[in-house]
Amino acid sequence: MAQADPPAGTGSGSDPAAHPPGTGPATRRSRLLRLGAPAVAATALTATVALYMTLVAFGNITDFGTNQQFVRHVLSMDTTFRDPDLMWRAVESPALQNAAYVAVIVWEALAALVLLAATRLWCTGLRRGAYDRARAASTVGLVMVLLLFGMGFLAIGGEWFAMWQSSDWNGLDAAARNVALAAFALLVVHLPGPRAADAGRT
Repeated sequence: MAQADPPAGTGSGSDPAAHPPGTGPATRRSRLLRLGAPAVAATALTATVALYMTLVAFGNITDFGTNQQFVRHVLSMDTTFRDPDLMWRAVESPALQNAAYVAVIVWEALAALVLLAATRLWCTGLRRGAYDRARAASTVGLVMVLLLFGMGFLAIGGEWFAMWQSSDWNGLDAAARNVALAAFALLVVHLPGPRAADAGRT
């Protein structure tokens, strides 16, 4: 005698209650893939650099004198080897030194604001799946960081004002770390998204 078919919904894997909507293996896999997507990493790195630049600018504003001394000594080149062939580059005017320091703080604050806005755009983009505006804003902010610490500190401060010669007022290591962080974040920001074929399997 032929075996009767099981009642509808009681067969293996066919019970809707076994995997409520949004909790099945495919959904969990999709969520894991989204967490591991380049856009999530770009959001995290942009937020990290944004927080760092915000704290740097805040520290320089609220503790103005500490790094003011750093800028003054670097520009005046008074702790270098004082080679006569280089000392003509020194900037000894307090007004120019302070102007340079204020310009650095303004640049830091602007970079922080741009990166904070970029972080918000990334968070919005993660919900909508659109990242063009976030990527553009991150690029502007990260390039600002690269210009400040790469061109400003490594090139101009380190080489033109011979900061590498100073054992007391040498910010090259910190500048190099900041350049590395911003450059790495910029690379991640411009990573391609998941391929269409992979997205279709989720």
